[in-house]
Amino acid sequence: MAVDAKTVKELRDRTGSGMMDCKHALVETGGDMEKAIDYLREKGLAKAAKKASRSAQDGRVFTYIHTNGKIGAMVELNCETDFVAKTDEFQGLGHELCMQIAAAAPHYVKPDDIPEDVINREKEIYKQQALEEGKPEKILEKIAEGKLNKFYEVSCLVEQSYIRDGDKKINDLIVENIAKLGENIVVGRFSRFSIGE
Repeated sequence: MAVDAKTVKELRDRTGSGMMDCKHALVETGGDMEKAIDYLREKGLAKAAKKASRSAQDGRVFTYIHTNGKIGAMVELNCETDFVAKTDEFQGLGHELCMQIAAAAPHYVKPDDIPEDVINREKEIYKQQALEEGKPEKILEKIAEGKLNKFYEVSCLVEQSYIRDGDKKINDLIVENIAKLGENIVVGRFSRFSIGE
């Protein structure tokens, strides 16, 4: 199937993917724009998964101060090369992550960063709550696991819903940028500052 350049450009504008990748996606999906977007996202996720094991020793530190001057955030965002660290896309991602941290106040980068004693304490609280609600003892563990996943969505940056698009998690945003930039990208650490806290 022949695909015209205007359609390829439209797909590129919408996804940020390379021209040849866009053309290939449109050919594979019979010119269907939405299917081509899904195709590129799936391929991007596969590429990102391959890159996840690569070392990210370069990067930048980003900051954000809210307009009222009372909330601020700082994040270390790592990538593989200085070249990628200087790109507009990487800079934009750093800024978005700072805004997310300022707005949503996560405590950890990812679930693996949460100390085991905190997880155990949360699980015990959830089990006790379920017991007091009259839930059978045999399903307490399952209920606690479900509530723990909700805890991750609030407490962990990469599990949070993106402030600009509630259907997308921060991890999805990072993976999209890995696919676009072709390098592993990792949040190293962050700090959030708020007057009076």
